[in-house]
Amino acid sequence: MQLKLTEEKVFKDPVHNYVHVKDPIIWQLINTPEFQRLRRIRQLGTSYLTFHGAEHSRFSHSLGVYEITRKIISQFERSGYTDWPTEEKLVALCAALLHDVGHGPFSHSIEEAFDMNHEEWTCKIIMGDTEIGAILRTVAPDFPEKIASVIEKTYDKPIVVNLVSSPLDADRMDYLLRDAYYTGVNYGTIDLDRILRMLRPYHGRVVVKDSGMHAVEDYLMARYQMYWQVYFHPVTRSSEIILRQIFRRAKELVQSEYSFGFMLPSLLSLIKGNITVQEYLRIDESIIQTAFNQWTEEKDELLRELCTRFLDRKLYKYVEVDLMSADEITEMTNAFREAGLNPEYDLEIDFPSDLPYDVFRPDDEDSQKQIIIIDKQERLRDISEVSEIVRSISGIQRGKYHLYFPQEKVRTVLGQLPPQIAKIFS
Repeated sequence: MQLKLTEEKVFKDPVHNYVHVKDPIIWQLINTPEFQRLRRIRQLGTSYLTFHGAEHSRFSHSLGVYEITRKIISQFERSGYTDWPTEEKLVALCAALLHDVGHGPFSHSIEEAFDMNHEEWTCKIIMGDTEIGAILRTVAPDFPEKIASVIEKTYDKPIVVNLVSSPLDADRMDYLLRDAYYTGVNYGTIDLDRILRMLRPYHGRVVVKDSGMHAVEDYLMARYQMYWQVYFHPVTRSSEIILRQIFRRAKELVQSEYSFGFMLPSLLSLIKGNITVQEYLRIDESIIQTAFNQWTEEKDELLRELCTRFLDRKLYKYVEVDLMSADEITEMTNAFREAGLNPEYDLEIDFPSDLPYDVFRPDDEDSQKQIIIIDKQERLRDISEVSEIVRSISGIQRGKYHLYFPQEKVRTVLGQLPPQIAKIFS
């Protein structure tokens, strides 16, 4: 039998005003070391180097996702919808709260550098020998596995997965609002209350009442704008490139048995690819930045330079170019090498792409990828079938090529580059 909180706990939140906690399990999970670690991991990785206000954490985002999920479920219960399985409430709330607990420092950059997946780490933490796992097992021995299956999108109640992971889920709604607030942009502002009022549980999934379509259109447009104006901002991409290069160089040095002047055991395990859950939980952004600070005095010149660039915000410059062929890329790479540069580190070609909304395809059996509109006759249609706005932004959206390079280095060798290539960088 679970104990009840003597009083409701609240967190003051700049996005949702208050985050309400009534269940003791949720309160206990928030106070675990594994969840508190999220305070030390920024939500937007290196975006603080572009938008100085983007210092918010995975901790605050996770609370926000929990709060939106709680509001949706409360609305379902108040309205008496029979399609909502009330016994799944705690599963949904725990999954919403814990969905990002496996994120590492500088999240997506470190995942790419070390071929990791934060959802896999989330499941390891939930099901492992952790305080989170122990608390979840007080509900039922198999409760951690239930939460993990929601994260993995394999849970046998798709409507629960819908709340946490779908094109219109609590995760996306919170990060759009929160990231817009902390970066200071207006693109991510959406009518959250209107969207939540228009959500309905229907035959095992979440659908949107047709009168709420325009609010959802606004949400998808906000997502589209946030990706191109914030998440794919070229200055942020530059900092991410340098961050990945630091990890790549550290990995090369470890493989060559280089003797580091400074190295933490948990960081070494991460670089070697044999890190345990307990070691992983000791790594946060303060640890990584401490290592970078120490590495500015390493004997290896390249590692020293990259860490100094990152910490002092001496980022790579960039130029936009049109579509490049494989032969043109090879020609440019060879020209850099012949001029005495290291194209593996002195030239990075970035080509961001995004999928704002994946339109309905008759041969796609995964209907959970769609936002479904329900009308008064209970007819169901994908939003792209009824919205011209959504159709206009659907499908893969690609940006231009960006070439990133250390400007001061490239300037010294411009005369040694072929004229057509030197022109790009001059």
